Amino acid sequence: MPNPGIQVLLEKIVRFRNELEKPFVGRSEEATVLTLALITGEHVLLIGEPGTAKSALARRAAELINARFFKYLLTRFTEPDELFGPLDINELRNGRYVRITRGKLPEAEIAFIDEIFNANSAILNMMLSIMNERIVYDGYSEIKVPLWTMISATNRVPDETELQALYDRFLLRHFVKPVEENKWGELLDAVWRIESGLYLHGEPVLSVEDLAKLNGLVYQVDVSPVKEKLIKLYGIFEDQGIHVTDRRKGKALKIIAANALLRQSTKASEDDLFVLKYVIPRDIEEAEKTYVILLDEIEAREKHLKELSEIEANVKEAKTFISNTPELDPRLLDYLRSFETVKEKVRKLASESSDDEVRKRAMDVLAEVNDVIDLIKKKLIM
Repeated sequence: MPNPGIQVLLEKIVRFRNELEKPFVGRSEEATVLTLALITGEHVLLIGEPGTAKSALARRAAELINARFFKYLLTRFTEPDELFGPLDINELRNGRYVRITRGKLPEAEIAFIDEIFNANSAILNMMLSIMNERIVYDGYSEIKVPLWTMISATNRVPDETELQALYDRFLLRHFVKPVEENKWGELLDAVWRIESGLYLHGEPVLSVEDLAKLNGLVYQVDVSPVKEKLIKLYGIFEDQGIHVTDRRKGKALKIIAANALLRQSTKASEDDLFVLKYVIPRDIEEAEKTYVILLDEIEAREKHLKELSEIEANVKEAKTFISNTPELDPRLLDYLRSFETVKEKVRKLASESSDDEVRKRAMDVLAEVNDVIDLIKKKLIM
């Protein structure tokens, strides 16, 4: 059990993740991947179409940390001055090459760079150094920057050779999808609340100093329980044609440890290996293959949650059909036997799982299954 000081930090980061997600619908994964990036001080790339709340999530993250924030959309014509500040003319007259960085990227603690792969060669070289070394090499000077995490967005995976080094700087990559159709009603309500100003400013729940402490805790997490399984997974990825560089193999441990902290634990478990889906894939095809491999190889929370979601979707579909089925229809008996089997499966999962979220989710689904069973019984006795 973590000591009280550590426990407070872990509770703060869980609250941060929950508050980050709160205004949005269907953005639980995005909130998690941003939180993992902030715990580790790594950079994250969100890949997907415009209008999927990428910049809104980044801004809210900065507000919840009370961090200095910089946001910019890159085009092919963006000049370094726009990001790094203009030259100070007075200093230049005195023979000194100095930029005015106030309000620009070199002073940001969290930055959101949209369409980052539009960077030209001048910006590209400066981006690489700021992301990797937290230094801007500018003329004859080096500017140390306080950047903690860069959050970037794009609608494509770059194929250009000159962009591969930049792409690789993003340890975390997540493919953002539009909100699912069954959540469109919730989406309308959420957007209405946001537009009305309900979530205009997020109240800070932790600080950059808290992030530094959490980052230190990452290296105190016991990752030994997952190392053997991790090495096995790397072998499976390679066998399936998914190449993982040595750097990503090693750095993945940071993300695994950060996920353990997000579970308020200082010991990694197999559950935490699911975060490899944010580290391993290069493109959407590899993302799908990686997820299938993880589901096949790991008996863990996410596998159970996915199964419960599928059961819930089937229950809702069946409930609609049964409601429109005539009383005493012989097919109802088949449905009853089927749902009694499903009920036992979900009940067993609810009672045997050691994960609080799985147990709660299973109990919710069990209630829905019982509702359908009651509906069928009423139809059969009428």
